[in-house]
Amino acid sequence: MDINSFNDFITLVQDVWQHGFLGIDVGKIIIAILILIFFMMIRSLFSRLILGRLKALTKKTSNTLDDEIIDALEAPIRFIPLVIGIFLASEFLELSEGLQQGAYNLNRSLIIFNIFWALYNMVAPLSRSNKILGGAIFTKSMVAWLVKAVKGLFFFLGAASILEIWGIEVAPLIAGLGLFGVAVALGAQDLFKNLIAGLFIIGEQRFHPGDWVKIDGIVEGTVETIGFRTTTIRRFDKAPVYVPNAKLSDNAVTNFSRMSHRRIYWKIGLVYDTDISQLKAIRKAIEDYVLSNDDFAHPPEVSTFVRIDSFNDSSIDLMLYCFTRTTNWGDWLEIKESLAYKIKEIVEGNTSSFAFPSQSLYLENIPVGAELYPLHQKEKV
Repeated sequence: MDINSFNDFITLVQDVWQHGFLGIDVGKIIIAILILIFFMMIRSLFSRLILGRLKALTKKTSNTLDDEIIDALEAPIRFIPLVIGIFLASEFLELSEGLQQGAYNLNRSLIIFNIFWALYNMVAPLSRSNKILGGAIFTKSMVAWLVKAVKGLFFFLGAASILEIWGIEVAPLIAGLGLFGVAVALGAQDLFKNLIAGLFIIGEQRFHPGDWVKIDGIVEGTVETIGFRTTTIRRFDKAPVYVPNAKLSDNAVTNFSRMSHRRIYWKIGLVYDTDISQLKAIRKAIEDYVLSNDDFAHPPEVSTFVRIDSFNDSSIDLMLYCFTRTTNWGDWLEIKESLAYKIKEIVEGNTSSFAFPSQSLYLENIPVGAELYPLHQKEKV
């Protein structure tokens, strides 16, 4: 190997070093990688400094909204050093015109991605602010739908912006998807029917998450979530039922959570041996108890009746019709139990008793020898 061959090898090494990858100097590639690694290493330090400063400022305020927004922005803020590192590394490489345009598009795409990522994350904490969403104007279900819609809008705008940067026209793509959507819609009529039904349910405010509802012939339980296609209702045995929104829209829905009062409707059977004075005393005592007890709603707020109602086969029936102020099931059961104790005390205190189903058997002619059996002329069975 002579000196000329060695010089040729050195020249070849220099050429490879200077134009090693896509015509870019290998040394600059290494330095660019080191720049990127450096910014990745300081990412944690950068985010701690910025986020620490921002969190210290938000703690001085009385509301929690700004704290939630900073928590939502934590991931996008941590991504900023990486974006800066990629930008500086691409600038240091001194790329050719074609590669430079690609790096420019990449940097713009990363910046747009980070911006829309931050906006996407901010939707949830902002949705929990009553002042921003109008307080009583928007229900929880409407807010949940709006959050999903706004998040979808930011995702679409961010994706469209990035596609535009890379020269992909979004408008023709949407037109093409429109034709495809028509074909899909023909086979997805139930999906759109449930979606529209869900919008009507939320708009009409038939029920909200947490309400106790009964859909005739379908399910009874507590509403958990109102989704785009189905509503989740948890039965009282804790099993979830996923009901298509169209069924909720087409069937009668009873919302027990919106009761103003809770009703007690009893038929109290008294024995036929109870005389008129006893009946009047029992009726008056029960009526006085209901009307004097604050657990019960009173006229004219609600109708309240304690009346002798009918003569049944085995009893004289007294009707009790009243309403409790509470609609809570547990409290209602407790009030009803106390009422039952009081009614029993009143009935027994007036030397009467409760009737039960019975029959009377009358024997007018006793056959010869029947006296050997323990039968009476009047026997109750």
